Amino acid sequence: MSRIEKAIEMAAKKRQVAVPAPPDEPFVAAPVAEQEAAREQGHYETRHEVFASVPPPVIRNPFLVTATGETGPASEQYRKLKSSIVKLAQLGRFDKSLMVTSAIGGEGKTLTSINLAITLAQEFDHTVLLVEADIRRPTIMKYMEMESHVGLTDCVLDGIDVGEVLVKTGIGKLSILPAGRMVPNPVELFSSNRMQNLLLEIKNRYPDRYVIVDTTPLLPFAEPQFIAGAVGGVLFVVREGYTSTDKAVKALGLLKNHNLLGVVCNGVSQVHSGGKYGYYGYYGYK
Repeated sequence: MSRIEKAIEMAAKKRQVAVPAPPDEPFVAAPVAEQEAAREQGHYETRHEVFASVPPPVIRNPFLVTATGETGPASEQYRKLKSSIVKLAQLGRFDKSLMVTSAIGGEGKTLTSINLAITLAQEFDHTVLLVEADIRRPTIMKYMEMESHVGLTDCVLDGIDVGEVLVKTGIGKLSILPAGRMVPNPVELFSSNRMQNLLLEIKNRYPDRYVIVDTTPLLPFAEPQFIAGAVGGVLFVVREGYTSTDKAVKALGLLKNHNLLGVVCNGVSQVHSGGKYGYYGYYGYK
């Protein structure tokens, strides 16, 4: 028998041994939507495992009332603020990305940012990214008693991927993007196309999470004007007995072309509050 005939015979034997798939059970590829859902579920499980692996921090700052187990009126008002923000997002008023600012410094915008982020992250359904965009006086990491040598400015200037510098806090699914290294020209940095593209990338990369950007006050600095155009909404913080009416009105005028979600009144003194740290209120803005 020739080599050609032997090869034909061996091929025939292999065909006889092979078991064909039943005709009524054809292989069908999963639809694209199902494949995407499976991948997203895998990503979600991975993200959940990463968050769960970080031990909760010891919060000693008494003003972080939502993290210390405080049950007074201040923490309750932050929970009400959280509920209002979630409702606005569900109604389509903004896309889960917001900036927190004030007219001048010392009004409590950073504490509002942190407490709001914590209350959102403590719910199972919400993943939160807190961005420390006040690079002139970054205090978020100090309040949280955490350290990081790289952050937002390094991502813009050096092209570092945001995911590489995020800090997991151990509080629910809350991550922080630290400010990063100091720069001599914050206004030029925030007005640059690279910063604007990065802020849009953060919002688009994490559409399932709330993004809270703590920034500088409006009146002394120009950075909030550039940030406000890259987020879905703005929270404005005023402190009773501290911010003059004319400054508050002037600052609100700077936000007239942006989506102002509401005003947070900080440190209101009321007899019935009974709170050691004052009363906090949220007022919707139309």
